[in-house]
Amino acid sequence: MDKEICIAGRVGGACTMPMKGMRSEVAIKVAVRNGISYLASSFFTPPLKVADITEDRAAGELHLMLMSASPGVLDGDDLSIRVEVEAFGRLQLHTQSYQRLFQMKEGAVQAVEVTLGKGACFSWLPHPCVPHERAIFTGRNKIFLSEGSQLIWGEVITCGRKLNGEVFRYSKYHVKTEVFIQGQLAILENVCLRPPVFSVEGVGQMEGYTHQASLLYVGSRGVEVLQAEKCLQALEGVIYGRSEGPAGSLVIRILGNKAEPLYDVLKAMGALLSGSKSVGYAG
Repeated sequence: MDKEICIAGRVGGACTMPMKGMRSEVAIKVAVRNGISYLASSFFTPPLKVADITEDRAAGELHLMLMSASPGVLDGDDLSIRVEVEAFGRLQLHTQSYQRLFQMKEGAVQAVEVTLGKGACFSWLPHPCVPHERAIFTGRNKIFLSEGSQLIWGEVITCGRKLNGEVFRYSKYHVKTEVFIQGQLAILENVCLRPPVFSVEGVGQMEGYTHQASLLYVGSRGVEVLQAEKCLQALEGVIYGRSEGPAGSLVIRILGNKAEPLYDVLKAMGALLSGSKSVGYAG
């Protein structure tokens, strides 16, 4: 079927008619009352959904989970996620499971926009992304920080389904992330992997590794950054590098061969940098 998917793939029921890729939207607004962050408003359309999973309300930090009734991202999908955290609010946005990018002919797109008020804190460390054979994915992330805002943003990209022999068999993975601090562009990360066009395993690319992770951090913590790096130094079978940017920003890139260790180390570093007991969701 050209540009069509089966409804059964979305909800698990009988396949009664084909449908084109879906346009799904999520809009989240977080406010603060008496020092406690709360979900002021939320809007979402299928197959996406937002759930409040906060366990300790007294801690003042809001934990939300982005859930999906879909098995993954399908051809023609158009996903839009908007997050606003008001001044001094604290939000950790979690994911439910690995994000699978299925076989495609034309591709799927995802746009994420985050706006943080003065002194707000936002953490986003989603589960690893698994691009299947012939997957085509384009992502655009724009993050706007105000004075004193703190950002913890990461991702893990796998080579695909190793056990299925799909190592670097996807067509294209292109994600551009822009971080603006008080209106000025501070970080521009442009990850473009196209295995059919150029060797992603060669020198200057993955260099023999199959998985990569990145962590973007903007904040004022000092000792915690050094402690976070110790997590990396204790991790075997990886290499990493770091770059420092303006306004206390930091970019860390890690190369390895397994998804779970990279995801776990991102969560550990995120917890240290945020001062929270936990970052990410292990479901």
